[in-house]
Amino acid sequence: MRHQKKIRKFNRSKNQREALLKSLALSLVLKEKIRTTASKAKSLRPFVERIVTYGKKGTLASKRDIIALVGTTGVDKVSDLAKRYEARSGGYTRIIKLPRRVADGSTMAVIEFV
Repeated sequence: MRHQKKIRKFNRSKNQREALLKSLALSLVLKEKIRTTASKAKSLRPFVERIVTYGKKGTLASKRDIIALVGTTGVDKVSDLAKRYEARSGGYTRIIKLPRRVADGSTMAVIEFV
């Protein structure tokens, strides 16, 4: 039984899950709004909020953490997001549920920055 198991595995190995979250996070940071499945959006939310919090710190170590999580292409955009949410202590993203996908019936959602 999977009692108290919070992590979603998405039927992938650990490396594939990490790569999935990194690519989704980079897309969200660059585009500020993406459409994905609801479970992926729920897993992505704490990952992206941690990245924005690192951006708010503004130290060299936090920039290196951001590079490790989303790569060098997203660092400038994360610093812009950090300036936008300077007065906010958390809750940088929102998830809006969409109708189910026609092809396979997956629950869809839009995750975007507030």
